[in-house]
Amino acid sequence: MFNDIGALELVTLVVLAVLVFGPDKLPKVIQDVTRTIRKIREFSDSAKQDIRQELGPEFKDFEFEDLNPKTFLRKQLDNDELGLKEIRNGFDLKKEMAEVADAVHSRDAESSASGSSSSGSSGSAGSGSGRVDMSKKPGPSEKPAADDRPPFDADAT
Repeated sequence: MFNDIGALELVTLVVLAVLVFGPDKLPKVIQDVTRTIRKIREFSDSAKQDIRQELGPEFKDFEFEDLNPKTFLRKQLDNDELGLKEIRNGFDLKKEMAEVADAVHSRDAESSASGSSSSGSSGSAGSGSGRVDMSKKPGPSEKPAADDRPPFDADAT
């Protein structure tokens, strides 16, 4: 219950309790607090027991700690009925990202090499892709075709 409280915090709380309640009333306050905690635990245990009885025998091994999302995920990943470990081990995000980056860099290098070799003879609409290359400026003799669409959506702007 108090796993995250260190020794210094505990000493500070004790000193503060002595100062607030005084040494005469402190034992009575501690008894009242422990009695209240005990009643809350009893109420909680009886509520859990009632819920288990209402759920029926199918949920006899049900634990309320499983309702915590972290605990639920950890339990499901350890169970591995769906083969999640195999999927997780088969998917290497760094490798996938490196492959995508290499593909993008090689495509950029190819487009810049082909763009410099055909600078003006074929034009931007002659490649057959139907896309206008905005990185190239059309020369005075080059006019975009009438059926070429602008590189933006007029409705979105």
